[in-house]
Amino acid sequence: MPSFLPQFLFVILAAVLALSGSRPVEAQQADERVLLVYGDSLSAGYGLSTQEAWPALLQARIISQGLGYRVINRSLSGETTFGGLQRLERVLKKERPRVVILALGANDGLRGLSVDETQANLRRMIQLSQQADAKVLLVGIRLPPNYGPAASKTFEAMFARLAQSQRVGLVPFMLEGFAADETYFQPDRIHPTARAQPLILKTLWPSIEPLLRP
Repeated sequence: MPSFLPQFLFVILAAVLALSGSRPVEAQQADERVLLVYGDSLSAGYGLSTQEAWPALLQARIISQGLGYRVINRSLSGETTFGGLQRLERVLKKERPRVVILALGANDGLRGLSVDETQANLRRMIQLSQQADAKVLLVGIRLPPNYGPAASKTFEAMFARLAQSQRVGLVPFMLEGFAADETYFQPDRIHPTARAQPLILKTLWPSIEPLLRP
């Protein structure tokens, strides 16, 4: 089974995710196309400066490659798929993104919310984004091993099933390659450090870059 975080941390994980803050990554030029990052504290840059978080690194990568996209980060710490769904239509109307990176579901899983409801909420968010003429990349997460193999397998399979049925790209696990290494996490041993942010971008970029091309 893939590892995520040390087992003794899962009890406090949901609470810390719920209390952490978020920051938007904004544009230099208003006429650029918009890439919307829509997630929880793992995308909001909890405990980091705005420029250290992976969405800011993504903006820098886009600028360096002349791809003409502006990254707007509307991630909220502690967000569930239900909460994300409630505010998405307003965000889409305001920001009018061409690309949406949907990175929600972690808090649903950690709080033991219904996988069926989580899946329905994510599906509806994908559909709303597509109806707004945005391309969508779904970013998955894995449950800590404490939840047991059956729950972990069901939760992980949900993302793959959604990506296939809705015909969107999928990154199965945004913390791939370092989730079991405590040195990549802040003192709360939950949120990735600044040193981990380039690794997150490295995992996401191969799936993001094709969406930015004509």
